[in-house]
Amino acid sequence: MGDPLLAGDIDLAVFLIVALKAIVAFVLLLVSVMLMVWFERKIIADMQHRIGPNKAGPWGILQTLADGTKLFFKEDLLPERADRAVFRRAPLLMLLPAYLIFAIVPVGGDFSGGDGTVELFGHRTYLQLADPPVGILFFLAMSALAVYGVMLAGWSSGSKYPLLGGVRASAQVVSYEAALGLSTAAVVLVSGAISTHDMVAVQAGEGFRGIVPNWNLFVAGFVPAVIFLIAGTAEAHRPPFDLTEAESELVGGYNTEYSSVRFALFYLAEFMGTITMSAIVVTLFFGGPAGPILTDTLGWVWPMLWFFLKLVVFLYIFVWLRGTLPRLRYDQLMDFGWKRLIPAALAWLLFLGTIRVANSSDWSTGQVVLAWAVALAVLLAGWGLLLLSMRAAARTRAEAADAPSGDEFGEVLV
Repeated sequence: MGDPLLAGDIDLAVFLIVALKAIVAFVLLLVSVMLMVWFERKIIADMQHRIGPNKAGPWGILQTLADGTKLFFKEDLLPERADRAVFRRAPLLMLLPAYLIFAIVPVGGDFSGGDGTVELFGHRTYLQLADPPVGILFFLAMSALAVYGVMLAGWSSGSKYPLLGGVRASAQVVSYEAALGLSTAAVVLVSGAISTHDMVAVQAGEGFRGIVPNWNLFVAGFVPAVIFLIAGTAEAHRPPFDLTEAESELVGGYNTEYSSVRFALFYLAEFMGTITMSAIVVTLFFGGPAGPILTDTLGWVWPMLWFFLKLVVFLYIFVWLRGTLPRLRYDQLMDFGWKRLIPAALAWLLFLGTIRVANSSDWSTGQVVLAWAVALAVLLAGWGLLLLSMRAAARTRAEAADAPSGDEFGEVLV
Protein backbone atom coordinates (compact mmCIF):
# COMPACT_ATOMS: atom_id res chain seq x y z
CA MET A 1 0.00 0.00 0.00
CA GLY A 2 2.77 2.45 0.90
CA ASP A 3 2.77 5.70 2.80
CA PRO A 4 -0.34 7.73 1.84
CA LEU A 5 1.76 10.89 2.11
CA LEU A 6 3.54 9.89 -1.10
CA ALA A 7 0.46 8.61 -2.94
CA GLY A 8 -0.34 11.89 -4.70
CA ASP A 9 1.70 14.73 -6.08
CA ILE A 10 4.94 15.60 -4.30
CA ASP A 11 4.67 19.29 -3.43
CA LEU A 12 6.67 21.49 -1.09
CA ALA A 13 4.55 20.57 1.95
CA VAL A 14 5.16 16.83 1.40
CA PHE A 15 8.88 17.45 0.96
CA LEU A 16 9.05 19.45 4.19
CA ILE A 17 7.14 16.75 6.12
CA VAL A 18 9.55 14.07 4.88
CA ALA A 19 12.52 16.28 5.77
CA LEU A 20 11.05 16.90 9.22
CA LYS A 21 10.56 13.16 9.80
CA ALA A 22 14.16 12.49 8.70
CA ILE A 23 15.54 15.11 11.10
CA VAL A 24 13.36 13.92 13.99
CA ALA A 25 14.37 10.28 13.39
CA PHE A 26 18.06 11.18 13.35
CA VAL A 27 17.87 13.37 16.46
CA LEU A 28 15.78 10.76 18.25
CA LEU A 29 18.33 8.08 17.42
CA LEU A 30 21.27 10.22 18.60
CA VAL A 31 19.56 11.07 21.88
CA SER A 32 18.66 7.40 22.31
CA VAL A 33 22.31 6.43 21.86
CA MET A 34 23.38 8.90 24.54
CA LEU A 35 20.75 7.57 26.94
CA MET A 36 21.59 3.96 26.03
CA VAL A 37 25.25 4.41 27.00
CA TRP A 38 24.20 5.89 30.34
CA PHE A 39 21.55 3.17 30.81
CA GLU A 40 24.07 0.39 30.16
CA ARG A 41 26.69 1.82 32.50
CA LYS A 42 24.17 2.29 35.32
CA ILE A 43 22.62 -1.19 34.94
CA ILE A 44 25.98 -2.96 34.85
CA ALA A 45 27.18 -0.89 37.81
CA ASP A 46 24.09 -1.97 39.73
CA MET A 47 24.73 -5.62 38.80
CA GLN A 48 28.30 -5.30 40.07
CA HIS A 49 27.30 -3.37 43.23
CA ARG A 50 28.89 -0.14 42.01
CA ILE A 51 27.49 3.39 41.72
CA GLY A 52 28.28 4.10 38.09
CA PRO A 53 28.23 7.59 36.54
CA ASN A 54 26.94 10.10 39.08
CA LYS A 55 28.90 13.36 38.64
CA ALA A 56 27.99 14.89 35.26
CA GLY A 57 24.38 16.05 35.43
CA PRO A 58 21.54 14.54 37.47
CA TRP A 59 22.17 10.82 38.10
CA GLY A 60 25.21 11.13 35.81
CA ILE A 61 23.02 11.34 32.73
CA LEU A 62 25.35 13.84 31.02
CA GLN A 63 28.42 11.62 31.38
CA THR A 64 28.02 10.35 27.81
CA LEU A 65 27.87 13.92 26.52
CA ALA A 66 31.06 14.74 28.44
CA ASP A 67 32.86 11.68 27.03
CA GLY A 68 31.77 12.53 23.49
CA THR A 69 32.91 16.13 23.86
CA LYS A 70 36.30 14.91 25.09
CA LEU A 71 36.69 12.69 22.02
CA PHE A 72 36.01 15.64 19.71
CA PHE A 73 38.99 17.53 21.15
CA LYS A 74 41.44 14.64 20.90
CA GLU A 75 44.01 14.54 18.12
CA ASP A 76 42.75 12.95 14.90
CA LEU A 77 45.50 10.57 13.79
CA LEU A 78 46.02 9.44 10.19
CA PRO A 79 48.48 6.56 9.70
CA GLU A 80 51.24 7.20 7.19
CA ARG A 81 50.54 4.00 5.20
CA ALA A 82 46.75 4.34 5.30
CA ASP A 83 44.49 4.72 2.29
CA ARG A 84 43.27 8.16 3.30
CA ALA A 85 40.00 8.31 1.38
CA VAL A 86 38.79 4.88 2.52
CA PHE A 87 40.15 5.39 6.04
CA ARG A 88 38.07 8.55 6.45
CA ARG A 89 34.85 7.10 5.01
CA ALA A 90 34.84 3.67 6.64
CA PRO A 91 33.18 4.81 9.92
CA LEU A 92 30.27 6.27 7.92
CA LEU A 93 29.66 2.88 6.29
CA MET A 94 28.87 1.54 9.76
CA LEU A 95 26.86 4.55 10.93
CA LEU A 96 24.58 5.08 7.92
CA PRO A 97 23.13 1.52 7.72
CA ALA A 98 22.05 1.69 11.38
CA TYR A 99 20.19 4.96 10.72
CA LEU A 100 18.63 3.66 7.47
CA ILE A 101 17.35 0.54 9.25
CA PHE A 102 15.70 2.68 11.92
CA ALA A 103 14.05 4.71 9.14
CA ILE A 104 11.76 1.78 8.19
CA VAL A 105 10.62 1.04 11.77
CA PRO A 106 7.05 2.12 12.68
CA VAL A 107 7.22 3.92 16.02
CA GLY A 108 3.55 4.88 16.35
CA GLY A 109 0.11 4.91 14.78
CA ASP A 110 -3.25 3.43 15.70
CA PHE A 111 -3.12 -0.17 14.45
CA SER A 112 -5.81 -1.61 16.72
CA GLY A 113 -8.67 0.42 15.28
CA GLY A 114 -7.15 2.03 12.22
CA ASP A 115 -4.59 1.68 9.47
CA GLY A 116 -1.69 3.08 11.47
CA THR A 117 -1.80 6.54 9.89
CA VAL A 118 -1.72 9.88 11.69
CA GLU A 119 -2.55 13.39 10.53
CA LEU A 120 0.46 15.67 10.29
CA PHE A 121 0.02 19.25 9.04
CA GLY A 122 -3.15 18.27 7.18
CA HIS A 123 -1.64 15.16 5.55
CA ARG A 124 -2.16 11.49 6.42
CA THR A 125 1.13 9.67 6.91
CA TYR A 126 2.87 6.85 8.79
CA LEU A 127 4.99 7.48 11.88
CA GLN A 128 8.08 6.13 10.15
CA LEU A 129 10.43 7.78 7.73
CA ALA A 130 9.89 5.29 4.90
CA ASP A 131 7.81 2.20 4.20
CA PRO A 132 9.34 0.47 1.18
CA PRO A 133 7.36 -2.51 -0.16
CA VAL A 134 10.40 -4.71 0.51
CA GLY A 135 11.15 -3.30 3.96
CA ILE A 136 12.54 -6.49 5.50
CA LEU A 137 14.77 -7.13 2.48
CA PHE A 138 16.00 -3.56 2.88
CA PHE A 139 16.83 -4.33 6.52
CA LEU A 140 18.84 -7.42 5.53
CA ALA A 141 20.68 -5.45 2.84
CA MET A 142 21.61 -2.64 5.24
CA SER A 143 22.73 -5.02 7.99
CA ALA A 144 24.97 -6.78 5.46
CA LEU A 145 26.31 -3.45 4.19
CA ALA A 146 27.69 -2.57 7.63
CA VAL A 147 30.32 -5.30 7.28
CA TYR A 148 31.98 -3.25 4.55
CA GLY A 149 32.70 -0.52 7.08
CA VAL A 150 34.44 -3.03 9.35
CA MET A 151 36.43 -4.63 6.56
CA LEU A 152 37.47 -1.38 4.90
CA ALA A 153 38.44 0.17 8.23
CA GLY A 154 40.81 -2.72 8.89
CA TRP A 155 42.22 -2.81 5.36
CA SER A 156 42.67 0.94 4.90
CA SER A 157 44.70 1.36 8.11
CA GLY A 158 47.85 -0.03 6.47
CA SER A 159 48.61 -2.26 9.47
CA LYS A 160 48.39 -6.02 9.85
CA TYR A 161 46.58 -5.95 13.20
CA PRO A 162 43.54 -3.97 12.01
CA LEU A 163 43.51 -6.08 8.84
CA LEU A 164 43.30 -9.31 10.85
CA GLY A 165 40.61 -7.77 13.03
CA GLY A 166 38.63 -6.74 9.96
CA VAL A 167 38.85 -10.22 8.46
CA ARG A 168 37.64 -11.98 11.60
CA ALA A 169 34.90 -9.37 12.16
CA SER A 170 33.58 -9.75 8.62
CA ALA A 171 33.65 -13.55 8.95
CA GLN A 172 31.59 -13.32 12.14
CA VAL A 173 28.99 -10.98 10.64
CA VAL A 174 28.64 -13.05 7.45
CA SER A 175 28.25 -16.26 9.47
CA TYR A 176 25.39 -14.95 11.59
CA GLU A 177 23.78 -13.10 8.69
CA ALA A 178 22.58 -16.45 7.31
CA ALA A 179 20.75 -17.40 10.51
CA LEU A 180 19.33 -13.87 10.73
CA GLY A 181 17.96 -14.12 7.21
CA LEU A 182 16.42 -17.57 7.74
CA SER A 183 14.63 -16.48 10.92
CA THR A 184 13.36 -13.40 9.08
CA ALA A 185 12.11 -15.60 6.24
CA ALA A 186 10.08 -17.57 8.81
CA VAL A 187 8.37 -14.33 9.89
CA VAL A 188 7.63 -13.40 6.27
CA LEU A 189 6.15 -16.87 5.73
CA VAL A 190 3.72 -16.76 8.65
CA SER A 191 2.73 -13.10 8.28
CA GLY A 192 2.52 -12.98 4.50
CA ALA A 193 4.02 -9.48 4.45
CA ILE A 194 7.40 -7.94 3.66
CA SER A 195 6.67 -4.32 4.52
CA THR A 196 7.34 -3.47 8.16
CA HIS A 197 4.10 -1.48 8.38
CA ASP A 198 2.09 -4.43 7.03
CA MET A 199 3.78 -6.78 9.51
CA VAL A 200 2.69 -4.60 12.42
CA ALA A 201 -0.83 -4.39 10.98
CA VAL A 202 -1.03 -8.20 10.74
CA GLN A 203 0.11 -8.61 14.34
CA ALA A 204 -2.44 -6.05 15.53
CA GLY A 205 -5.26 -8.48 14.65
CA GLU A 206 -7.10 -10.60 17.20
CA GLY A 207 -5.03 -13.47 18.56
CA PHE A 208 -5.92 -16.93 19.81
CA ARG A 209 -9.33 -16.75 21.51
CA GLY A 210 -8.77 -13.06 22.10
CA ILE A 211 -6.30 -13.80 24.91
CA VAL A 212 -2.92 -14.47 23.29
CA PRO A 213 -1.72 -11.56 21.10
CA ASN A 214 -1.33 -12.21 17.39
CA TRP A 215 2.37 -11.53 17.62
CA ASN A 216 4.73 -13.42 15.33
CA LEU A 217 6.46 -14.59 18.51
CA PHE A 218 3.55 -16.99 19.05
CA VAL A 219 2.51 -17.55 15.43
CA ALA A 220 6.01 -18.57 14.33
CA GLY A 221 6.58 -20.71 17.41
CA PHE A 222 9.23 -18.85 19.51
CA VAL A 223 12.21 -20.49 17.73
CA PRO A 224 12.71 -17.80 15.03
CA ALA A 225 12.52 -15.08 17.71
CA VAL A 226 15.23 -16.75 19.81
CA ILE A 227 17.46 -17.33 16.77
CA PHE A 228 16.93 -13.77 15.55
CA LEU A 229 17.81 -12.35 18.96
CA ILE A 230 21.03 -14.41 19.18
CA ALA A 231 22.07 -13.64 15.59
CA GLY A 232 21.18 -9.97 16.08
CA THR A 233 23.41 -9.85 19.15
CA ALA A 234 26.29 -11.13 17.03
CA GLU A 235 25.43 -8.71 14.21
CA ALA A 236 25.50 -5.78 16.64
CA HIS A 237 28.92 -6.93 18.01
CA ARG A 238 27.46 -7.23 21.49
CA PRO A 239 28.78 -9.54 24.25
CA PRO A 240 29.21 -12.48 24.39
CA PHE A 241 29.89 -12.09 20.63
CA ASP A 242 32.06 -8.96 20.89
CA LEU A 243 35.08 -10.55 19.20
CA THR A 244 35.26 -7.98 16.41
CA GLU A 245 37.47 -5.74 18.56
CA ALA A 246 39.53 -8.65 19.92
CA GLU A 247 41.17 -6.54 22.61
CA SER A 248 42.95 -9.51 24.18
CA GLU A 249 44.52 -10.69 20.90
CA LEU A 250 44.75 -7.97 18.25
CA VAL A 251 45.28 -4.74 20.24
CA GLY A 252 41.94 -3.22 19.20
CA GLY A 253 40.85 -5.04 16.07
CA TYR A 254 39.71 -3.14 13.00
CA ASN A 255 39.62 0.26 14.79
CA THR A 256 43.14 0.12 16.28
CA GLU A 257 44.42 3.08 14.25
CA TYR A 258 41.38 5.30 14.79
CA SER A 259 41.11 8.16 17.27
CA SER A 260 39.10 11.27 18.03
CA VAL A 261 35.86 11.78 16.07
CA ARG A 262 36.28 8.75 13.81
CA PHE A 263 36.70 6.43 16.79
CA ALA A 264 33.60 8.07 18.31
CA LEU A 265 31.70 7.25 15.10
CA PHE A 266 32.51 3.54 15.53
CA TYR A 267 31.38 3.73 19.14
CA LEU A 268 28.23 5.57 18.10
CA ALA A 269 27.49 3.07 15.31
CA GLU A 270 27.74 0.10 17.69
CA PHE A 271 25.21 1.50 20.15
CA MET A 272 23.02 2.77 17.35
CA GLY A 273 23.05 -0.74 15.89
CA THR A 274 21.93 -2.11 19.26
CA ILE A 275 18.94 0.25 19.31
CA THR A 276 17.94 -0.46 15.71
CA MET A 277 18.28 -4.22 16.20
CA SER A 278 16.04 -4.03 19.27
CA ALA A 279 13.53 -1.97 17.26
CA ILE A 280 13.52 -4.57 14.48
CA VAL A 281 12.96 -7.38 17.02
CA VAL A 282 9.98 -5.46 18.42
CA THR A 283 8.62 -4.87 14.91
CA LEU A 284 9.02 -8.44 13.66
CA PHE A 285 7.95 -10.45 16.69
CA PHE A 286 6.22 -8.25 19.28
CA GLY A 287 3.72 -6.18 17.34
CA GLY A 288 5.72 -2.97 17.11
CA PRO A 289 3.67 -0.02 18.40
CA ALA A 290 0.41 -2.01 18.24
CA GLY A 291 -1.38 -2.13 21.58
CA PRO A 292 -4.56 -1.10 23.34
CA ILE A 293 -5.64 2.54 23.24
CA LEU A 294 -6.71 3.02 26.84
CA THR A 295 -8.07 6.58 26.55
CA ASP A 296 -9.44 8.59 23.64
CA THR A 297 -7.64 11.69 24.86
CA LEU A 298 -4.17 11.79 23.30
CA GLY A 299 -4.82 8.38 21.77
CA TRP A 300 -1.87 8.83 19.40
CA VAL A 301 0.51 8.69 22.41
CA TRP A 302 -0.34 5.11 23.43
CA PRO A 303 1.24 3.33 20.40
CA MET A 304 4.46 5.29 20.89
CA LEU A 305 4.40 4.39 24.60
CA TRP A 306 3.96 0.65 23.84
CA PHE A 307 6.80 0.77 21.32
CA PHE A 308 9.08 2.55 23.79
CA LEU A 309 8.32 0.08 26.60
CA LYS A 310 8.98 -2.93 24.36
CA LEU A 311 12.20 -1.32 23.12
CA VAL A 312 13.45 -0.69 26.67
CA VAL A 313 12.83 -4.35 27.56
CA PHE A 314 15.11 -5.57 24.79
CA LEU A 315 17.74 -2.95 25.47
CA TYR A 316 17.78 -4.21 29.05
CA ILE A 317 18.17 -7.80 27.75
CA PHE A 318 21.23 -6.73 25.73
CA VAL A 319 22.74 -5.10 28.81
CA TRP A 320 21.84 -8.12 30.94
CA LEU A 321 23.63 -10.43 28.52
CA ARG A 322 26.71 -8.23 28.64
CA GLY A 323 26.78 -8.21 32.42
CA THR A 324 26.27 -11.95 32.93
CA LEU A 325 27.66 -14.06 30.07
CA PRO A 326 31.37 -14.73 29.51
CA ARG A 327 32.91 -14.03 26.13
CA LEU A 328 33.11 -16.96 23.71
CA ARG A 329 36.26 -18.13 21.99
CA TYR A 330 36.30 -17.40 18.28
CA ASP A 331 36.11 -21.07 17.28
CA GLN A 332 33.13 -21.53 19.62
CA LEU A 333 31.45 -18.50 18.09
CA MET A 334 31.84 -19.82 14.53
CA ASP A 335 30.80 -23.37 15.47
CA PHE A 336 27.69 -22.08 17.20
CA GLY A 337 26.71 -20.02 14.16
CA TRP A 338 27.32 -22.62 11.45
CA LYS A 339 26.56 -25.85 13.31
CA ARG A 340 23.73 -24.77 15.59
CA LEU A 341 21.88 -21.61 14.53
CA ILE A 342 21.82 -22.08 10.75
CA PRO A 343 20.59 -25.73 10.83
CA ALA A 344 17.99 -24.87 13.49
CA ALA A 345 16.73 -21.85 11.54
CA LEU A 346 16.57 -23.80 8.28
CA ALA A 347 14.80 -26.77 9.89
CA TRP A 348 12.20 -24.52 11.53
CA LEU A 349 11.61 -22.64 8.28
CA LEU A 350 10.96 -25.96 6.49
CA PHE A 351 8.68 -27.02 9.35
CA LEU A 352 6.61 -23.84 9.09
CA GLY A 353 6.44 -24.25 5.31
CA THR A 354 5.18 -27.81 5.71
CA ILE A 355 2.51 -26.63 8.15
CA ARG A 356 1.37 -24.00 5.65
CA VAL A 357 1.15 -26.62 2.89
CA ALA A 358 -0.74 -28.97 5.22
CA ASN A 359 -3.28 -26.27 6.09
CA SER A 360 -3.86 -25.41 2.43
CA SER A 361 -4.08 -29.08 1.36
CA ASP A 362 -6.36 -30.30 4.18
CA TRP A 363 -3.69 -32.53 5.64
CA SER A 364 -3.76 -33.53 9.27
CA THR A 365 -1.64 -31.01 11.17
CA GLY A 366 -1.11 -33.49 14.00
CA GLN A 367 0.28 -36.12 11.64
CA VAL A 368 2.60 -33.57 10.03
CA VAL A 369 3.94 -32.50 13.44
CA LEU A 370 4.40 -36.16 14.46
CA ALA A 371 6.27 -36.95 11.23
CA TRP A 372 8.56 -33.96 11.78
CA ALA A 373 9.20 -35.01 15.39
CA VAL A 374 10.15 -38.54 14.29
CA ALA A 375 12.39 -37.21 11.51
CA LEU A 376 14.08 -34.82 13.93
CA ALA A 377 14.66 -37.59 16.48
CA VAL A 378 16.20 -39.84 13.80
CA LEU A 379 18.37 -36.98 12.56
CA LEU A 380 19.60 -36.09 16.05
CA ALA A 381 20.30 -39.75 16.84
CA GLY A 382 22.30 -40.17 13.63
CA TRP A 383 24.20 -36.96 14.30
CA GLY A 384 25.02 -38.11 17.81
CA LEU A 385 26.26 -41.48 16.61
CA LEU A 386 28.39 -39.77 13.97
CA LEU A 387 29.96 -37.47 16.58
CA LEU A 388 30.65 -40.43 18.89
CA SER A 389 32.31 -42.40 16.10
CA MET A 390 34.42 -39.40 15.08
CA ARG A 391 35.57 -38.87 18.67
CA ALA A 392 36.36 -42.56 19.07
CA ALA A 393 38.40 -42.54 15.86
CA ALA A 394 40.26 -39.41 16.97
CA ARG A 395 40.98 -41.01 20.36
CA THR A 396 42.30 -44.16 18.66
CA ARG A 397 44.60 -42.13 16.42
CA ALA A 398 45.87 -40.16 19.39
CA GLU A 399 46.60 -43.33 21.37
CA ALA A 400 48.37 -44.87 18.38
CA ALA A 401 50.51 -41.78 17.98
CA ASP A 402 51.47 -41.78 21.67
CA ALA A 403 52.22 -45.56 21.88
CA PRO A 404 55.98 -46.39 21.86
CA SER A 405 57.39 -48.47 19.00
CA GLY A 406 59.33 -51.78 19.37
CA ASP A 407 62.73 -50.08 19.28
CA GLU A 408 61.61 -47.72 22.04
CA PHE A 409 60.56 -50.74 24.15
CA GLY A 410 64.03 -52.23 23.60
CA GLU A 411 65.73 -49.03 24.64
CA VAL A 412 63.58 -48.85 27.75
CA LEU A 413 64.47 -52.51 28.69
CA VAL A 414 68.18 -51.93 28.14
